[in-house]
Amino acid sequence: MVSKDFFNALNDLEEQKNINKDEFIQILESALTSAYKKNFGEARSAFVKLIPEKNTIKLYAYKSVVDEVEDPEKQISVADANAGLSRAKYKVGDLITEEVVPKEEFGRIAAQTAKHIIMQKIHEAEKEKLLQEMNGKENEIITGIINRKDEKNVYVEIAGSNIYGVLSNYDQIPNEKYNIGDKLKVFVKQIKDTPFGPQICLSRKAAGYVRRLLEIEVPEIESGEVEIKSIAREAGVRTKIAVASVNGTIDPVGACIGNKGARINTITAELGGEKIDVIEYSDDPFVYIARALSPATVKSVEIDELNHSAKVIVDKDKLSLAIGMNGHNVRLAAKLTGYKIDVKTEEQEVKDSMYNSGIADKLDENDFVLSDEDEFAFDEDTVEQEEQDVDEFDSSDFEVSFDDEK
Repeated sequence: MVSKDFFNALNDLEEQKNINKDEFIQILESALTSAYKKNFGEARSAFVKLIPEKNTIKLYAYKSVVDEVEDPEKQISVADANAGLSRAKYKVGDLITEEVVPKEEFGRIAAQTAKHIIMQKIHEAEKEKLLQEMNGKENEIITGIINRKDEKNVYVEIAGSNIYGVLSNYDQIPNEKYNIGDKLKVFVKQIKDTPFGPQICLSRKAAGYVRRLLEIEVPEIESGEVEIKSIAREAGVRTKIAVASVNGTIDPVGACIGNKGARINTITAELGGEKIDVIEYSDDPFVYIARALSPATVKSVEIDELNHSAKVIVDKDKLSLAIGMNGHNVRLAAKLTGYKIDVKTEEQEVKDSMYNSGIADKLDENDFVLSDEDEFAFDEDTVEQEEQDVDEFDSSDFEVSFDDEK
């Protein structure tokens, strides 16, 4: 069979898809041979040969040269193989081949088989190319352009390539707007190999996104002089970061914040105004928990190691700040430290202690009355105003103090 267009197409595949033509021809020869045997049930052994130089595809039948013939369709004796020759040319183990003119239907079957193999090979080549180009990009920040979106997912074309990643609804920052054509920085959370090909999972919500932003923005983290111990994040609201100095000569919090807040403000802007608390890590859980509740001032910390929990006492006017709007501050502090944290005022603690000890049961109703001031009413506006007031302080004017750090 002569097919110039077919071989021209192979050349195009090699150039455009970076598919090795010689390797592809070998695979195709094997596939066409199997297709021939499967569809025509030929008893004789046969193979298909592609000859690019002549733009031809040939079918050959062959027999093995043996001493004693057991299968005449596939074997031939040494004597018969050399019959009519002036001198013996074949020996046991050789193959005698002859070209066979295939049945007419074989052209259609060959075309279908070739199409299937080509599509499979293209898929494999694109998969390999994508994995090569994305090699080392996992847990990195890349820039892409929003190509399309649906009700749940945003599809991002990675800049400088024809590769697309998926920003799922779960990995999007709540209330963040995504418009087709917008440039977007995204975190490569995972590269998965699926039955449909590699899938690049992107995120703007992952804590790893903030970690990588810090590593890029803070040279001391990139160099290893400052270490990020833990990150707790509620995307779009607040992130808490615990850092430590490796050699003790650098202020880890100051390094992350930068001169006049330049470094941390750059990260905050990238996260759409998300609040970021940077605290210094401590091996002492009492100190660590107190710092984790920043910007609130903590009076005391009581730890239950058995249940891995902590009871924290704060002043009444700082309770709302310690808990945070919708509980964000105390919830993030718990994630950051790994402790379950219960925040109370001294008045609440006294009340709870009395009830737990049974004293309250012995008192007359008129002997134990809490004033309205002792009851904590959660007010989001109050929390937000307190957080704004704290944000206006310079870091040198506002320090977290606690009695347990001795």
